[in-house]
Amino acid sequence: MPISVQLSFRRSLLPYILLLAFACLQSCNSPYTPKRRGYFRIDFPRHEYQTFDRPGYPYSFEYPVYANVLQDSSFFDTIPENPYWINVDFPRFAARIYISYKQIGLNSFDKLTDDAFKMTYKHTYKASSIDQSVIHTPNGVGGIFFHVGGNAATAQQFFLTDTTRHFLRGALYFDTTPNEDSLAIVNNFLQVDLNHLINTFKWKTPGPTHPAAHAPK
Repeated sequence: MPISVQLSFRRSLLPYILLLAFACLQSCNSPYTPKRRGYFRIDFPRHEYQTFDRPGYPYSFEYPVYANVLQDSSFFDTIPENPYWINVDFPRFAARIYISYKQIGLNSFDKLTDDAFKMTYKHTYKASSIDQSVIHTPNGVGGIFFHVGGNAATAQQFFLTDTTRHFLRGALYFDTTPNEDSLAIVNNFLQVDLNHLINTFKWKTPGPTHPAAHAPK
């Protein structure tokens, strides 16, 4: 191609090159708005319930049909002192409610309450907040519910007691690295199930009797 033709061709492209460069500069100087991180969509089942009322257990409650109740043999480094420790498993969400039961009389009520608060507040190094609310259900069951904010291992914990005989503690854990943002939607869904479990919870009368409870002191 002759040099004169090449120069003419380049001159004809110059306005387009300048326009492209200007557009690039404008976009580089415009405010940047990052997209929010996305997570996999979860299709949640309907909230439907069944009754846990196993013979010999000192309590009963309703739990979701998409959960399983299994007897627990250990809670991390704690050995159950009786057979009434259970797990409510949610296989679909890789979640589990650990439920431990202790009999007042074999244990001091003040110590049980103090231990429940200590186990909740040991998460404070990762918690952004810990909110407490008093539980008082239609069945006359009382206790405390803890909502732990931030990337704590468990965001929802509670204890139930009649202050004289029974003391039960529950904590919801996920089999995954704690992430408040990604777990928020599942936590909110399971919060409904936790509320239902608590509001349908009943102590059985007279409940279990341990020989040591009547042993001479």
